[in-house]
Amino acid sequence: MPHILLTNDDGIHAPGLRALAQALEGLGTITIVAPSQERSAAAQSLTLRQPIYCDLIAEREYSVEGTPADAMILAFHTLLAEKPDIVVSGINRGGNVGENIYYSGTVGAAMEAAINRVPAVAVSVAYRGKEFDFAPAGRFTRELIPLILREGLSPGVILNVNVPQDWAGEVRFTRQSSKITRNLLQPGTDPRGRRYYWLSEQQFVEGIGPDTDHAAIRDGAISITPLELDQTHEQSLNHLSHWAGLLQGTPRQP
Repeated sequence: MPHILLTNDDGIHAPGLRALAQALEGLGTITIVAPSQERSAAAQSLTLRQPIYCDLIAEREYSVEGTPADAMILAFHTLLAEKPDIVVSGINRGGNVGENIYYSGTVGAAMEAAINRVPAVAVSVAYRGKEFDFAPAGRFTRELIPLILREGLSPGVILNVNVPQDWAGEVRFTRQSSKITRNLLQPGTDPRGRRYYWLSEQQFVEGIGPDTDHAAIRDGAISITPLELDQTHEQSLNHLSHWAGLLQGTPRQP
C-alpha cells in the first residue's frame, strides 16, 4: 500500500485536514505531520532563530511548532524512515489561486515535497463564506491520488487543486491567474497610541482569463494547475545572456 503524508497550514486539528484523513482512509498508510497551530500565508518560510518542537500526539500523527515547510523538512529528514509515495497538503479553508499561491502555506508545503522529489498536491476549497463543506474535496482527492501514483508527475511539479464548494462536476486543467485581488489596509490606533493596519483583500471580478484557475472556480469547475519548482524564465535567460559581456571585466582594486 502507498504511504501518504498529509500536512496543511491551518493546523493539525483543522477540520479540513481531518476531513482529508477520513476521506483517504484505507487508500494507504497515512502519516500526518502538520503545524501545531494555524500558519496561513506562511508560504515556504522556515524557522531559523528558535528550535522547532515536535510532539507525537497520536499514532502516526506529529504536531510541529513551526511552519508547513518546517513540518515537511522534519518529516523527510527525521520522522520518517523513508520518503512517502505522495504528499497531500490541505484541505485548505479558502482558495489558493492567482498570486495567492506565492503566500500560501498549503502550496508551500507541497513545494517543499517537490524539493525532496516527492509527488505532491495542494488541495483547497475555494469558498468565501463561513460554513465549509470539505467532503466533496476529500472525495475528489481520493480519486486523484491513485491517478498520480499510477501516471506520475514530472520532477519538480506539483498540482494545485481548487474545489468550489458548489462543484458542478466539471474538472479543468488551468493556468495560474494574474493578480486577482487588491490589497486593502484598514488603519487604526491601539489603546497605547501605536498605529496599526489590518491587511485584507478585495477580489477582482473582471478581466479573468478564460483558461485560468479563477475562471474555473467562477464557473463551478475544479481547477488543477500544474506548478513548477524551477522558476527560471528561459526566454529572458536567452535574451539577456549578451549582458554578461557588458558587465564582466577586471575586478576593481579596493
